[in-house]
Amino acid sequence: MYTSFFNLREVPFSIAPDPAYLYMSPRHQEALGHLLYGTGQYGGFVQLTGEVGTGKTTIIRTLLAQKLQNVDVAMIHNPRQSEQEFVQSICDELGVRYGEQPSLKTLVDALNAYLLEQHANGRRTVLIIDEAQQLAPEVLEQVRLLTNLETTKEKLLRIMLIGQPELAELLARQDLRQLAQRITARYHLTPLDAVETGEYIAHRLQIAGGARDLFTPAAMKAVHKHAGGVPRLVNIICDRALLGAYAQGLRQVTPEIVHKAAEEALGKPIAAQRPQFNFRLPRIPLPTLRSVEIGLAAVGLVVAALLLRQHWPWPATTSTPQSETPATEASSTTVDVPAVPEPATAPPAAASLPPATSATVLSPAPAAPVAVPPPVATPPPAMRSVIDRVNAASAPLNSLMPRLGRLWDKDFRAGNEKVCRALHRFRLECLKGNGEWSDLMAMNAPAVLTLSVDGELRYVLLRELGDERAVLLGEQGGSSFTLRELDPLWTGEYLLLWKRETDEMSIGPEIRGEPIQWLRQRLAERLKRSVGDPLDSRWDAELREAVQRFQTIHGIRPDGIAGARTLQALSDRQGSPQLRKRP
Repeated sequence: MYTSFFNLREVPFSIAPDPAYLYMSPRHQEALGHLLYGTGQYGGFVQLTGEVGTGKTTIIRTLLAQKLQNVDVAMIHNPRQSEQEFVQSICDELGVRYGEQPSLKTLVDALNAYLLEQHANGRRTVLIIDEAQQLAPEVLEQVRLLTNLETTKEKLLRIMLIGQPELAELLARQDLRQLAQRITARYHLTPLDAVETGEYIAHRLQIAGGARDLFTPAAMKAVHKHAGGVPRLVNIICDRALLGAYAQGLRQVTPEIVHKAAEEALGKPIAAQRPQFNFRLPRIPLPTLRSVEIGLAAVGLVVAALLLRQHWPWPATTSTPQSETPATEASSTTVDVPAVPEPATAPPAAASLPPATSATVLSPAPAAPVAVPPPVATPPPAMRSVIDRVNAASAPLNSLMPRLGRLWDKDFRAGNEKVCRALHRFRLECLKGNGEWSDLMAMNAPAVLTLSVDGELRYVLLRELGDERAVLLGEQGGSSFTLRELDPLWTGEYLLLWKRETDEMSIGPEIRGEPIQWLRQRLAERLKRSVGDPLDSRWDAELREAVQRFQTIHGIRPDGIAGARTLQALSDRQGSPQLRKRP
């Protein structure tokens, strides 16, 4: 209904698990990495859990869309089956033949013969069980027995259990400890944080062909508040919010529209989630003329105090009382507090309220509860100058990324492709993360930084970085800042490029051949020590220990797997653009 109004090719916030719309947050990347590990030669038993709507099924669809070589997948969507029905479903998924009215033993024997044949042909078989928390204990025991189908060197059936947090509780049962002990990799997928929620919304809008700023920054924060970072709830609220904006003829979604959309979509009034103030005025007699005069005078004092507060802000050194509410939350927090009455009706109330209540309502002190937001603090002139220079150096992300790509290869052009996808042709990869200046110094590569300026996100290209200063590269050339000036603005998020030297994006136990040899050689160079036979193309404990040692030295989480961050640190930087200015 609203797609043409917002120039969208399709509905951007469908709850269908479409891999094309998958937003790869760092946690989603790690979850997908665990599943990819489970499909490898030595992947065994993987468990992935997450709350409802966090994107587990979408990650599975993304895994299946990888077109993994020499891998056959059996997918079980309905786990509420008996033992025999469960094994029969696996056979049906894989195309295993069995006779009429087979017994459980017949099915398992047929499956075992099929798996041995596939193994002999150099193929791997993966079983994915979605909604695994609904598996009956006897079926889980059958799953354990299926893990016994193996050769002397590896498992014939790689199994992935995907489910809600109840799955972990189920596997913690004493009678299922044998199964739990066989799980080789576990990962729990958590919701998005506030920044990631904003990126998620912008990402889906961009995929659908719309503008990334259809939602104001404040509206994105409101979506995160109501959805709690759960992607499915984000989709539901955003879809309803776009419909609400369309109905009002608005080209941009505001926080007010989001609040109303959340109330309608989630089925619970937003006001019910806020503190309620049961404030009722007592029945009062008809006021005297004297009481009217007192009431008008009191109201005059309040109005005068508010005008003074608005036009002459308090000095910056004045501390804010803890009872006051920040300006961004004033409207939602004080919505149920009665406002100061109009003069026509104020005298009766003012004359009849008890002294304590009169003081609370009419004195100038409690200005915040009267739903009048405090003035927005004005940055000091020096900081205002920094913000103006940052704004001059900033640019939209879709224009900064090609500029970053041309620092690595002057011939880079993205065309109509996504930039990171176009970079693959140049053997360049995008690496996104959160860190500190020391992390960027260690990675030593130009990066796009995400800044928060005046409540909105800004993107800048970091070209040089020293111990105390940084250079941001804008359209008009470089602009130098001290790190102390940028610290209050940088969110910690960065995106940089690195040149891939192998065909693998992650090197671990499941990899064989040249990537392992390259890893041994590069670790030996960096650590200045032997890492086994450099021609050995197999993963072993010595290689894992060397990877962990290298990761520890470079401040990388020492998981022993050479992922993108580790490969970036190991890559040859000769001829690549660097952050540290050469002497």
